[in-house]
Order: sequence, then C-alpha cells, then structure tokens
Amino acid sequence: MRTARTTRRTFIKQAAVAGAVGPLIFTGQAHAGNDRKLRHASIGVGRRGAEDLAALTSHPGIEIVALCDVDRNYLEEAAKLYPKARRYRDWREMLEKERDRIDSINATVPNHMHAPISMTAMQMGKHVYCQKPLTHSIYESRRLAEEAARRPELVTQMGVQTHSSGGYRTAVAMIQFGIIGKVKEVHSWDIVRYHYTGAVTNPPMRRRPDHVDTVPDSLEWNLWLGVAPERPYVKDIYHTRFWRRWHDFGGGAHGDMGGHMMDVVFTALELTSPMWVMSHRSPPYEETFAPNNKVQYHFPGTKYTTGDIDYYWYDTGPVDAKSSWPIDQSKELPEDGSMLVGEKGYMFLPHSGSPQLLPGNELKGPAEQFNKQVGPVKGREVDHYHQFIDACLGKGKTTTPFTYSGLLTESVLMGTVVNRFPMEKLIWDAKGLQFTNKPEANKYLRRAYRDGWHVNGLG
Repeated sequence: MRTARTTRRTFIKQAAVAGAVGPLIFTGQAHAGNDRKLRHASIGVGRRGAEDLAALTSHPGIEIVALCDVDRNYLEEAAKLYPKARRYRDWREMLEKERDRIDSINATVPNHMHAPISMTAMQMGKHVYCQKPLTHSIYESRRLAEEAARRPELVTQMGVQTHSSGGYRTAVAMIQFGIIGKVKEVHSWDIVRYHYTGAVTNPPMRRRPDHVDTVPDSLEWNLWLGVAPERPYVKDIYHTRFWRRWHDFGGGAHGDMGGHMMDVVFTALELTSPMWVMSHRSPPYEETFAPNNKVQYHFPGTKYTTGDIDYYWYDTGPVDAKSSWPIDQSKELPEDGSMLVGEKGYMFLPHSGSPQLLPGNELKGPAEQFNKQVGPVKGREVDHYHQFIDACLGKGKTTTPFTYSGLLTESVLMGTVVNRFPMEKLIWDAKGLQFTNKPEANKYLRRAYRDGWHVNGLG
C-alpha cells in the first residue's frame, strides 16, 4: 500500500510542474510573433481519426501542416479537406521530415501504435494528443508518464473526451462534496459485444483465421502492423475496426471503454494504484478476449472513501451487483455506465450522461445543499481538444496529461492481464511494476517490438 501511494505522490508533483509550464515550443524561425498558430500533424485520419481532426480544427488557433495514414483511401479523403497539408504513409518519415515545421501531433491509431508514436514525438520536442487507452501495455504507460514528467515544457493530453463533459465534471464535484457520503464500492461496465471478444462478435473469431487475403493496394500492411508481431493480412478481420478484439493490437472492451468509465472514478476518488486485482470469470481465448469478464480491483482508501475500496469492472457479461441497487430491476442497464455506492446513497452515472442520485427522495436534502453551496459546475462543458490546443499556445493546462493518464491506463490494462489467471488474487507492486505473487503474469506487462521498430525508451 505504501508503494502505491508513494508512486502517486511522485506523479502528482510532476504533474503540478507540467501544469505550471505549458508554453508553445516553435522549432522553426518562420513563425515570429504572438499571433502564430499551432502547427500540427495528424497521424491516423480515418474513422475516429477524421473525427479527431475535425474537432481539433474547430479551434481557430491550429494549422494542419501534415497528414499521415497507412491507408491511402483515408489519406486522400482527409487531403480534400486539408489540401495544403503534406501527406505521408509512414509516421516515422513524417516526423523526421517535418521535424522543424510542426509543434504538435495527434495519434489516433490502433492501440499498439500509441506509445511508439507518442514517445518518438515527445523525444523530438512535440506536444502530443493521444487517443485512449494511452498505450497497449502497462510498461509503455509507465514510460510515457515518466517521459512527460521529465519534459514539463511539453503539453500532453489523452483522448478521453468525456473527462471534460459537464455530466462527468458534475459527478466528480458531487462525490467530492459528499453528496452520497463517503464511497464504499464502485461498479463500472461495458456490455457491448460487437467489437471485443472472439465468441459473440460478428464475425466470430476465437482464433486466428486459417487463410490469407491479398493486401489491398491502398493499405501499407507492414506499417499497419508496426511494432506488433508479424502476421498475414485477412480482409475485414484487423483493419479497419476489429483490431480491438486481438491481444496483439487492442485491449478488448476493458482496454477500450475502461479509460472512460474508470477515468471519472479515478478523478472523483483520487485513486492511486491498486494493491491487488482479481478476475472472477472466463479466461480469454488464445488471441482474443474473454466473453464474460468481471475484474475486481482493491485500491488504497482516500479521503473520499470509507477505507480501502473495491472497484468492479464488467464487460460482455452480466452486472451481477445490479440486484442490490435501488433501480427498476425489470429494466436493462444502459450499455455503459457506473454505480458508486456511498454511505448515504447511490450515484448512477450513464456513460456521457448526467449523474442520477438514488434514492432520489432520500438524497433531496444533500442535493439541495450541493446546489446552494456549489451550484452548476463552473464552465460545465469544456472542449477537450480545445483545452489541448490552448495549453500548447500557453493558455491554461490540460486535465488528462500523461502524468495522470499513464497511471490510469496502468490500472485499465491490468484488467486485461489478470483475466488470464481467473480466481487468483494478483498482488501489485506499483514501484517495482510487477505482480509479486505471480511471476507468470509479469510477461504480459510488456513485449519486445518487432525487428526494425525499435523506439528509444520502449523497446
């Protein structure tokens, strides 16, 4: 327990330094003056990448200098909107050639490439916006957090846009106000099965396909694989959307949506690293994720909890704690959400929604007191992307810097490790970055990068 708290204190100190310094670093001489724009390169411009690019460019202070995507079709579509931007297929080539002409990048690519791109960009002195989860492995998360702490002049932000939403920010304020009393336990879930497991998705994939397809001319398959182990291309199985279900590339439902639901709980309760973690249900398949997941985390207590606290995560299976909650048992839960159980009552928080207090009649008094003393959360809705750009321009700071989101991601990804060992309590040593009672589990904390893809500080 002391180890986890010490690690958290170190990160908080480093984050405070990073928040206090956030100037725009211009690497070229062509942008003299105070009205210059942030010169930005976007890596991954299809699907979610296109959405991120549109959100970033809604800020008047950004200029898109370069676009990069391994899929030429996506690249050409983006180029229609940003015709002046230089185009690349290989992010390494782009960073090298644009070194003196860009100030920041965003990485909106499959999980396995988050850390290599982000680390390389930071080592070149670039501000980084990276989609969640921050990394593919726990080791990578720790290294990115440490790198960000060593470079407080750089602005970093993880793409958990809900962190800046009015609903989540209100929930955090209510919990810290004590509206449901100190929190005794928490439950979060994602019960959407479409992308995540090998058993119940369409198409079902419990194991690797036994055939090979011709790589389309538009796709650079070697660049798509990047640091991951080599494997043959199969149409519609990895690129463009089903990569999340494969251990080599994604993190299943937990790795994907855990960053959202666990983020608000981490922030509200000021959680650190867990003391131990345990999986209660089915193990994963050989290469894809478990079809029936329940993970229990045991965290050190904080000033917002009754003591050490259990946090339960569920995906693709039943949320068995539902039966004890003061809700209509005949109705299904929303696909994603959290329930915080307090001394005085419950807070139900649907993903991207507003907090609901239960039972409402019993918490009417505390709710009125909150409204009187705190009122609407200042700023209610904050644009997560604009916050990043403003911080790069020296105006304010980000709220999910890598010094915070690295620690959060460690816990998220821990769930994808422990379900390989169902019904075993794995003791976590945060300082040593290892499970002390299960050496076999430690091999899943990191992996060697494929030959030709070495990244300093990672592999």
